[in-house]
Amino acid sequence: MPDSPIRLDVHAHLVPLTPHNFPGDEAGAHWTPQGRLVVDGVELSSAQVYQPQSLLAWMDQHAVDIAWVSVPPTLYRAELDAASALRWCRLLNAALDAVVARHPTRLQALHHLPIQHPQEASRIVADAVGAGHRRFAMAAGDPVGLRTLSSPEFEPLWAALHAARAFLFLHPGRACDPRLRQLSLMNLLGGPGETALAGAHLAMSGVAERYGDITFCLAHGGGTLAAVAGRLQRGQDTGREGAWAGGEKVRVALRRFCVDCITHDAASLELAAATFGPGRIVFGSDWPFAMGLSQPRQQLDGVTPALLARILQDNGAALLQQHGGKGRAA
Repeated sequence: MPDSPIRLDVHAHLVPLTPHNFPGDEAGAHWTPQGRLVVDGVELSSAQVYQPQSLLAWMDQHAVDIAWVSVPPTLYRAELDAASALRWCRLLNAALDAVVARHPTRLQALHHLPIQHPQEASRIVADAVGAGHRRFAMAAGDPVGLRTLSSPEFEPLWAALHAARAFLFLHPGRACDPRLRQLSLMNLLGGPGETALAGAHLAMSGVAERYGDITFCLAHGGGTLAAVAGRLQRGQDTGREGAWAGGEKVRVALRRFCVDCITHDAASLELAAATFGPGRIVFGSDWPFAMGLSQPRQQLDGVTPALLARILQDNGAALLQQHGGKGRAA
């Protein structure tokens, strides 16, 4: 086993539902005879995503101290109406809490928020914060209502998260551009684009500055955001209409975000560190999916030792100190 543990994995997925706590519904979710959940026609076929013990075994194998677990994007269900989305998210979050309660020193939940219904998301945050919970996850984009995170309807949500000094993990769901349906580009290109779009709206609108006590964490290295940061800044500097809201310029605002390390390219990860700051890159695995870091130390082998130490130990430890939870003895 490696000498130094990975202190925190901010990006691990579990399906906390079973046929016992969720028999299915009339809105498009049901179980197969093999015990796999089908949501809106998409089957979650990975056996491991239903198995907390498999996650814990992987964590033991790779010396991962704590994992913050969220539901996979197949469960986001952007088509649900407000009342149904509220019931669905409450079901998911209660089931996540039940899973992590059995492994309190290793697993912690990121409560899911419905991006398509900001008012209901605010209600979930209020209830969770009242119970002492300050870690959340939400889709980076709304493929149905096409809401953007700079929209005024999100202001009550940001205010609630800011007051709670909360952590919010933004993970791409389904992109809405039909041109991405070939070549697996919905995932490979659309996902990073959705994350970059979310980050750009939060940074360029001033949301990240006004609500500075929220720790926004972007999946997959911030998507394509680091690659276009210079272009966004140039647009502000040259007076592109609407590109600057009068607050922090985008290069400054981007250093308020943290991002996970899943870029699959050492040079891209170094660019992310230069854009967001080396203290803002945290470890994420995307367990148990193939696009993640199933062999983290091998897959991060090309990263400079100084940055790698911050990713695997220092930055995760800082997040744990800020947002609660202690791992095993270091």
